[in-house]
Formats: sequence, structure tokens, C-alpha cells
Amino acid sequence: MKKLVIVDDNIFLQKTILEKLAFFEDINCKFTANDGKELLQKLETNHNIDLILMDIEMAEMNGIEATFQVKSKYPHIKIIMLTVFDNDENIFNAIKAGADGYLLKDVNPKELYDGIIETLNGGAAMNPSIAFKTLKLLRNPIDFENRTEQEDIKLTPREIDVLEQLSKGLTYTVIADNLILSPSTIRRHIENIYTKLQVHSKLEAVQKAKNNNLI
Repeated sequence: MKKLVIVDDNIFLQKTILEKLAFFEDINCKFTANDGKELLQKLETNHNIDLILMDIEMAEMNGIEATFQVKSKYPHIKIIMLTVFDNDENIFNAIKAGADGYLLKDVNPKELYDGIIETLNGGAAMNPSIAFKTLKLLRNPIDFENRTEQEDIKLTPREIDVLEQLSKGLTYTVIADNLILSPSTIRRHIENIYTKLQVHSKLEAVQKAKNNNLI
């Protein structure tokens, strides 16, 4: 029986992952945690764990810091990053922190299971797109730690307000109510934000805004 832990600050996504793993009788989720801090507290009393499925973006302690801490204290535990973000910096930092694999959350149950088994057997589970980015990083290393240049992105104060609301996972209607604007106005602002940031989704917009210290 493979003993797993799921770390994610989104309870719905925790349940989704559990549902994917429910197909496989040799997988046992010992516990879940909402962030890296809670994970470390729970591991103090039970670190007889084979593998952790780790989210990256979490409030208390993010997945990359948690991975570093877990690998320092419990090197026997394998860690697969399970995230929606596949940008180069996250991949680089996760691998540097000691991650054993990197999968995206839209992975299907069989691919997730195969990735877990592969990692427990000493391999490295990765989506094809992640593997490609990793090879690219190895061929052309980027010094993320000393990179000071940021893109010159000009957003209006109102667009930043909308982005901050988006980052909280709020719907267009709720954002419109909070900012005392119409939903159609919010939609226009978001279209402008996507154009200026050169992204195609809410997750990409929020991540790029964070990377450039816009929110």
C-alpha cells in the first residue's frame, strides 16, 4: 500500500484528487493539508509517508518552500508538484527545492497513478510539456535568483483592482458588485488586462501579475 498526502489550499481540488486516486486500491491517502505549514505540523506526528502531492500557490507556506523543508527533514518522502502553473520559474524552483516530479492538475487518473508509481520507483513524473520546458531550462539556464529585469507592463489602477479581485477567485459578477461596476465593464477590463499581459486565461494573468509585482 502506497501512503500518500495531498497538500492543497483548495478543498474542492483536494476532493478532485482523492476521486482520481479512488480508482486504485493500492493508494492510501493518510491525510490532507491546506498549506505547507500545516503539512509540516502533521508530518511531525506521522512521517511514515511515501509520497506527497504538493500544490505550489498556497498562502501560509507555498509548495516550493514546503518541498525544501520536507526534503531537509524527511528525505525519504517523494514529492510530486501538482499544480496549474507550468511557468519556467516554478519548474526551476521546484526542482531546485528537491521535487521528484511535476504534473499539472488536469492530469487524468491513470496518468496520475502512473506518475506516482514511476516516482516511487525512482523515476521522475512529468507532463510532456513540463519535460520539454525542463530540457529547455537545462540547455539555456536562466538565473531567476538574480534576474532583476521585469517586463514594462502598464496597467491602470482600476485594472489592478480587477486583477486583485481575480486573484481571490471571485466571479465577474462579484467583482462588479465589489467595485460598483457593471459585469460588462469588468469584462472589458479583463480583456484589456489579457492584451497587456499577453495571456489567455485568468490563472496566467494572476501569475504574470504576481511575477511582475503588479499585485
